[in-house]
Amino acid sequence: MELSSTTTEYDRLIARHHAMRLRRQLLVPASSSRAADRASATAAAEDYDGAADQRLILDTLAAVAPLAGLIDRLYAVMFRRRPYLRSLFPASMEFQQAHLERMFEYLIEHLHRPDRLAATLTQLGRDHRKLGVRPVHYEAFEEALREAMRQRAGSRWNEDVEAAWVRMLRFAVGAMCAGAESALAEPPYWHAVVVGHERRRPDLAVLRVRTGEPYPYRAGQYGTVEHPRLPHTWRQYSMGCAPRADNELEFHVRRTGPGGVSEALVEHTAVGDPLRLGPPRGTLLPEDGSRDLLLVAGGTGLAPMKAIVEELAAHRPRGRTVHLFVGARAAADLYDWPALAELGSRKPWLELVPVADGTPGAGAGRRLADAVHRHRDWSDHLACVSGPPGMVDDVRARLVAAGLPLARVHHDPLLGRV
Repeated sequence: MELSSTTTEYDRLIARHHAMRLRRQLLVPASSSRAADRASATAAAEDYDGAADQRLILDTLAAVAPLAGLIDRLYAVMFRRRPYLRSLFPASMEFQQAHLERMFEYLIEHLHRPDRLAATLTQLGRDHRKLGVRPVHYEAFEEALREAMRQRAGSRWNEDVEAAWVRMLRFAVGAMCAGAESALAEPPYWHAVVVGHERRRPDLAVLRVRTGEPYPYRAGQYGTVEHPRLPHTWRQYSMGCAPRADNELEFHVRRTGPGGVSEALVEHTAVGDPLRLGPPRGTLLPEDGSRDLLLVAGGTGLAPMKAIVEELAAHRPRGRTVHLFVGARAAADLYDWPALAELGSRKPWLELVPVADGTPGAGAGRRLADAVHRHRDWSDHLACVSGPPGMVDDVRARLVAAGLPLARVHHDPLLGRV
């Protein structure tokens, strides 16, 4: 499958970036660079009165609402003024626009805690390197936001409101740029080749891929994947195996709709095809190894749980027990159960509990939460939950209501990732 000339040129630029990264790494230790960037982001958070801007933005949000309309106008303005930027974005902007809407909502909601917000934004800046985003692109974004706000607000526009939005944006951009700078010693993405593609169901495939250089992830983490059919379109998938010496990874992919990355990976991918992987992210597996562990998975949320179980099979502290609940609508949907059962037969410390009642519908998350709750008292455990957002919410709420402290219920952020 041929890559476009734009993508090929982009790869050349990335290769030059890697050379500059190596030079900088030799001249400035990565730990020193990261420490400086963290200090810079912390100082910016301390100087920013996010609570005041949050009040003003919320009080006047109706002037530019809905956010989806503001974002439509923002991209229209930016691409009209800077048409060359269009090539950095996927052909379909639907997911990108929805992601930006969620990001604006997240910014506004958490603006009163700029210290915590800075940590999330710093990570986002590290991730955005794979998209080829540079500081000059943020300047174009701010320019387009200003014009889009004026057009949307009309007679209700005023300089104070615009200034609050711009301060919020500049705070976010500053933290993201600090994050990008702190990751100069890390590639923005890894090249991978598909070495296995197995259809487990008509809408689900398990892929095995191998990277050319080590991919430094931990069990329970996720990465973003780009398919050659959809340049600049990245989607998150959790790794379905513990790290291996042969650089081989596993992804569990369910087709979620037509024309997207999931369809490309399930329907249009074969052994030998190239992929690109964004940096590994997430902290699903708790570092505290002293407590017994409860794992709850729904759908392809099984992937990180399987990786965690494999990791524990190799490094489990003596005496620690693990309980894995796997929810599905029907027994046939337990697509990876034979592999789990084989592992469980050799590990007496691992209890596997399938939850498949054959009843489809939106209540699947509540039924899984009920099954977990009925099984035993979990108040002394650590819990990891992975799956559709509704299921995660149901299980988390039920565990907390039953006495498990919220701080010991771990899951990946439900904010959309790019």
